[in-house]
Amino acid sequence: MTLLALVLAGLFLIPLGVAADIVIRGTVANAIWRETREAASRVAVAYRDAELRNPIAPGPDDVTVIQVVGPGHHILASTAEGQKLPPLSDLRPVMPHDFVDFTTCQNFSTDCFHVTATLAGAAPGSPVVYAAAHTPAVLSTRVLDVAVGLQIAALACLVGWTTWKSADRNLRIIDHIQAQLAHITASDLSRRVREPPGDDEIATLARTVNSTLARLEHSVEQQRRFAADASHELRTPIAGLRAQLEEAMLHPEETDVGTLVPGALRDTDRLETIVTDLLFMARLGSGGPAAQESVDLGQLAAEEIARRPARTPIIADLQEDVTVLGVRTHLFRVIGNLLDNAQRHAASTVRVEVYASRGSAALTVTNDGDRIAEQDRERVFHRFTRLDTSRSRDKGGTGLGLAIARDVAIAHGGTLHVEDVPEGTRFVLRLSLIE
Repeated sequence: MTLLALVLAGLFLIPLGVAADIVIRGTVANAIWRETREAASRVAVAYRDAELRNPIAPGPDDVTVIQVVGPGHHILASTAEGQKLPPLSDLRPVMPHDFVDFTTCQNFSTDCFHVTATLAGAAPGSPVVYAAAHTPAVLSTRVLDVAVGLQIAALACLVGWTTWKSADRNLRIIDHIQAQLAHITASDLSRRVREPPGDDEIATLARTVNSTLARLEHSVEQQRRFAADASHELRTPIAGLRAQLEEAMLHPEETDVGTLVPGALRDTDRLETIVTDLLFMARLGSGGPAAQESVDLGQLAAEEIARRPARTPIIADLQEDVTVLGVRTHLFRVIGNLLDNAQRHAASTVRVEVYASRGSAALTVTNDGDRIAEQDRERVFHRFTRLDTSRSRDKGGTGLGLAIARDVAIAHGGTLHVEDVPEGTRFVLRLSLIE
């Protein structure tokens, strides 16, 4: 990882260093040529005004070599330093007032100049003014290249070292998280990994792991409670059925078949109902998405009401064309479970309403029986939950009906809750409405 960081840093820093070198060289050269142009222009004006003196005064600043070179390549005037040098160049600008910038070295030596050339006059054959400044070491040698190269190398090493330290820290944290996870088993999901400070990816990973462990612990605990509750619920009808059969076997002469068989069938029916509900919940939780279709919620409720025995009067107010997207059999099961619950607890009547409201489809089932206390309105949707006022199994039910209805509602992206009404209890199912 450190080597990769060095390579990536090199790929980024080397072009940056080359660009910086070019910019620095260009900036220094342009600054020098501004001075040589100023000097060349001053001397050309003095020549045209016949005010030029020999030797020429140098300036500005670093411009110490100025030469006025006439026809035949003769030096007509120059600065004191320019008198020691041969003509700087034979380059001649094409037009008056043109400036030509160039560099030159004398006799292949390291004494190089940045030069500006311009014509001293407008007439053909006018002398040429050369204004020159010594090329600074930063441009004439490799000092700048070496300095930039050393800075690039230092930055690359710093990046590599920083990356190595960061990677080493992150890897140690990951190894620690891995070691902690290795000690977490299904029998003890209460342990958590250490969360490092900050908001980087490793800290986020640790928090995500702990959040996943918390959800897993909650899910496993729910499954354990569910298994215990299911075992308890199944044990009661099995124990009753076994007691009846054992008594019939021990005292066959005293057994009344007419009494034994209906009792055994009741316990068998209860077992079958519990097992059917358990299987439905298992398929709902792990069977994957089922095929959905457009369902008229009012029509579905009407079908369920029509097939039910008239043991408790049902008043229906079903709006037409309240359509939702869902699994028809599952929604049919929800309506059936809500009506079963309402008829078991109703004093005299049950009321069913279907209507559209604010982009959602609503189905309400209201019974005029006892109200559910506010603190119990969420608990009734827990599996095998029976409130104290209705714990008797004489009223029927497996304790799974409302839990199944809530699970189906959530699977359809909807909600199911108990709504406050003046009298009795109302369950409200809300699903997304198809316009």
